Amino acid sequence: MVESPMAESSRAESPSAAFRRPPRPLRADGTPRRVGVEIEFMGPPARVAATALAAGLGGRVAEEDPHAFRVEGTSLGDIRVELDLRAAHPQRRVSKQGSGQGSGQGAGPGLPVRAAGRTLAAFLGPVVPREAITGPLAFDRLPEVDRLAALLHGAGGRGRGAVLLGSLGLHFNVEPPDLDAATLTGLLRAYLRREPDLRRATAAGGFLAARGLPPPFPAPYVARVLDPGYRPDLDALARDYLADNPTRHRGLDMLPILAHRDEAGVRAALPPDEKVSPRPVLHYRMPQAHVGLAGWSLAPAWNLWVGVEELAEENAPQAASPDPA
Repeated sequence: MVESPMAESSRAESPSAAFRRPPRPLRADGTPRRVGVEIEFMGPPARVAATALAAGLGGRVAEEDPHAFRVEGTSLGDIRVELDLRAAHPQRRVSKQGSGQGSGQGAGPGLPVRAAGRTLAAFLGPVVPREAITGPLAFDRLPEVDRLAALLHGAGGRGRGAVLLGSLGLHFNVEPPDLDAATLTGLLRAYLRREPDLRRATAAGGFLAARGLPPPFPAPYVARVLDPGYRPDLDALARDYLADNPTRHRGLDMLPILAHRDEAGVRAALPPDEKVSPRPVLHYRMPQAHVGLAGWSLAPAWNLWVGVEELAEENAPQAASPDPA
């Protein structure tokens, strides 16, 4: 597969690639904004990858199930490493439903359910990505996540953006400056203006990279949000988004932040099996991970997101200056 310009620039910049800062690095309360990172890769089992992260970043490995581990107390905080397959982790779905699924005690899935999950994971493990997931980090700690990616590569991590079944995602869970409707609408509008360029940059790696991208936002929805007169409150923003995008498969997934405000309302608008994790972040899902590329850096992908924030800031309504005395 031909390497994308993003992948090539990642190699050229590593290991001291420059991560740009968004124009508004602080939340409304004056505290630093944070970002969580998800990196998908192929190759070593989750246990092997978790052990490599513990060796390189400190901490101890704790098993949740045979395909999901926590690396606790690392220099980057707690990190999850797991097979990206919900059926491999039946206990999570059970705990959310409050049902034992045959266990009779509500404490976890019954043996048949657990066995089925292990069998499916063993069968699909060679073709399903693993993922390493950090907690929220200050922006200035993003260069340390490059070290995490290098450790995965050293443990045998493979993948350059996409596989036959889809994308190898590099996801940023970005805390916005605030949760006001104007701020969220401005960031969404800026993303929609940039989405064609972001898709071209990410898909330049070839056919698989292009096929692995999330579907673009529907054209009628884009036209609505880009209308200069579109100034929704939070209720209208959520209603309009869910009407045209009842899915997490968008380059900028707004479901987590909308569900953080009204989880019941969001879930009612989604298909029953749609995955959503309520949290006050913008889930930027466009970038692709290149763990198989030695010296790969997250910086170019992150800097493209910073460009979205800069565009939003440039187009933000300016507060009126007070009249001179």
